[in-house]
Amino acid sequence: MLTEKQQAVLDFIRTSQQIHDIPPTSREIQRHFAFKSQNAAICHLRALASKGMIEQIGGDGRSWGLRAAEVQGHLFELPVYGTIPAGVPTMQEQQTADSISVDPALFGARDPRRLWALRVSGDSMIDAHILDGDIAVLERREPRSGEIIAALVDETNATLKRLVYIRGRPILRAENRRYRDIIPERGLQAQGVLIGLIRKGPGA
Repeated sequence: MLTEKQQAVLDFIRTSQQIHDIPPTSREIQRHFAFKSQNAAICHLRALASKGMIEQIGGDGRSWGLRAAEVQGHLFELPVYGTIPAGVPTMQEQQTADSISVDPALFGARDPRRLWALRVSGDSMIDAHILDGDIAVLERREPRSGEIIAALVDETNATLKRLVYIRGRPILRAENRRYRDIIPERGLQAQGVLIGLIRKGPGA
């Protein structure tokens, strides 16, 4: 039986291996889970290996990954729609452009049917570590103040911003000081709440 943290590490390995075709390094695991040391990540890897969940690969004694059949388990085809601006809102109709196989557990999602994704364009959210070219994973639900959302502004303009309230009025705020707050004039519709990011490596 796995501990909660071991399951989280296993889910991260499975999804990373599916996206990048190779498992994450122990340092990548350390960074993702904010472990204080690389040794903490290695201890979790060894525990997973001892339980038969992963195995050493590559022959260097330092890499652990999943067998191909295990990588395919628990995956969900996440629909990826066109590009959403992380900048000035633009008029855009959402059309499915692609799909990515992911493990919804990696994002803490209980119902994968509520998940969808958009490609990010622009730099207005860079201080929230959302970069141009990232894939934003979103969940369809009512947003809370302070959450980052994909929003339809004034019925025509789509953008990715942080939702805040000023005197009870919803405002969309960038995470880049070069961009002004967006104040909807005719209405704001939250299309999804950001719950995770997928960032492909160079050449991916």
